[in-house]
Amino acid sequence: MANLSGKAPQDSDIALRERVGISLFGRRIASSLIALARRPQAGMSRLLDGGYHPDAYASSLTPSNAGIDLENLSVAYGERLAVEHLTGSFAPGSLTAVVGPNGAGKSSLLRAMAGILPPRTGRISCAATATNQLAYLPQQSDLNRDFPITVSELVALGGWRSFGAFRRPPQHLTGRMAEAIAATGLEGFAHRRVADLSVGELQRALFARLLLQDANVILLDEPFAAVDARTTDDLLGLIKRCHQGGRTVITVLHDLDQVRDHFPSALLLARSCIAWGETSAVLTNDNFGRARESLERSNKA
Repeated sequence: MANLSGKAPQDSDIALRERVGISLFGRRIASSLIALARRPQAGMSRLLDGGYHPDAYASSLTPSNAGIDLENLSVAYGERLAVEHLTGSFAPGSLTAVVGPNGAGKSSLLRAMAGILPPRTGRISCAATATNQLAYLPQQSDLNRDFPITVSELVALGGWRSFGAFRRPPQHLTGRMAEAIAATGLEGFAHRRVADLSVGELQRALFARLLLQDANVILLDEPFAAVDARTTDDLLGLIKRCHQGGRTVITVLHDLDQVRDHFPSALLLARSCIAWGETSAVLTNDNFGRARESLERSNKA
C-alpha cells in the first residue's frame, strides 16, 4: 500500500496511524459514555435494555391490546411456504386451538405471531407485541435443558420486564414467584436444577414463568406433549384461569378430544386456512378431508 508521497510506509508510520486510530476510537467511546451518563436512568434503560419497564405490572389488561389480526399472511422456511395467505382475527379474550395434519404450518404460525419468523407476505397486527405483553412457549424439544439454571431462576425470567437484563429481580417479585410456583404444583422445587426435572415438572415450571409474566396474549405450542395425564389436567386448569382473566390464549394441539372439551374456538390449518370459528363447526369430517387434500396438493406443487 502506497502513501501520498508514493513511498512505502515505514514501520514508524504504521505505528503512528494505529495510535491515531485507537485515540479517535477511544474518544468516540468516551463521548458515548459521557452522553449515556447524562441521560436519565429511564433513558439509559431504554437504550441498553429495551424490554425494561419498572412499572410493567402497573398497567391493566385492556381489550385493545389483547387480540391478533392476520392479513394475507404467508410464512416460509427458506423457499418453502409453511403458511399461505392466512387472513383472520384472534379476538381479544378468546381461547383458540390451532389444529391440522403434520406439516400444516401450525408451529410456524405461532413463531410468526411471536415475532420469531418474519412474514413472507402480509401483516400481523398485535398491540401486545409492542408493549412486551405477548408470551410464547415453544415445544420442549426447542429448549436447551443443560443451561445451569434453577426453577426459581427460570420462573423469575417471567418477570424480566420489571428488572431487565442488568438487574436482580426486585423484592416485590418474590411473593409472585412463590405464588406461581405453588400454582403449578412445584412447592419445594425452587432450588432444583432445570436439568434434573422430568418432562412434566419442566412444563409446570415453564407455566409458572408464564403466570409470572402475566401477558395479555399467550401462545402455546403443544404444551401437553409427552406429559402425564395429571399434569395435563393441571395445565389445562391454568390455561382456563388465564382465559377467564381476560387473556387471549392460542394453543397448538393434536388431541382433538381436548380441543372439543376445552377450547371454544379452533383454526384448522393445512398451510392455508381450511376452517376458523366455533370448534364444533370447524372439527368436522368434511373439513379434515379438505385439509388432507389441500396439504397433499401443496406437497406435490
